[in-house]
Amino acid sequence: MTGRRLALIIAGLILIGLLAWSLGGRLEQAGDSPPESPVAMAEPAMSSEMPRIAATLFFPSANGLVLVPVLQEVALAEGLVPQGREILTAQLQSPPPPYESVIPEGTQLRAFYITDRGDAFVDLSFETSAPHMGGTSAELLAVYAIVHAVTVNLTTIQRVQILIDGREANTLAGHVDLRRPLEPDMSLVQEVSNPR
Repeated sequence: MTGRRLALIIAGLILIGLLAWSLGGRLEQAGDSPPESPVAMAEPAMSSEMPRIAATLFFPSANGLVLVPVLQEVALAEGLVPQGREILTAQLQSPPPPYESVIPEGTQLRAFYITDRGDAFVDLSFETSAPHMGGTSAELLAVYAIVHAVTVNLTTIQRVQILIDGREANTLAGHVDLRRPLEPDMSLVQEVSNPR
């Protein structure tokens, strides 16, 4: 099975899961519980009065070798760009226990926009280029946590380029080439339904 086909299958499963979750949310208001998700579910961190969606965020596995997809509720926004901002803001925050983040603490989303070609640009604050504990592997997972958070949740986006402080950057911390938009790499995502 090719990597592209596998990525399409995973994206399809996530989309089905999101649709099921959305329907489950309506049933929950009537007293029923939502269906189980194929990925880990984080505790909601928002008021139940605010409209929310389930987004798939990515955190390193316990061994630090791959990313684990984790469903987490984020604010519902009107439009692709505002929704992308909500998803990325959630991805940059401290993850729910027992997960840890590979994105340096203090990293902020400065801007998010999408080109006519469907490429997304994620502009992060300078903190993201702080030294990564774990070197190349941690930097790779940090980059692809961002790429996957965008491409898995916003399926019309195929590639993501990361900027730092409004400028193109060669790397985050010396290892991963950021000079061009990156496609998702699902070989970096753990496939099991119970990641820990």
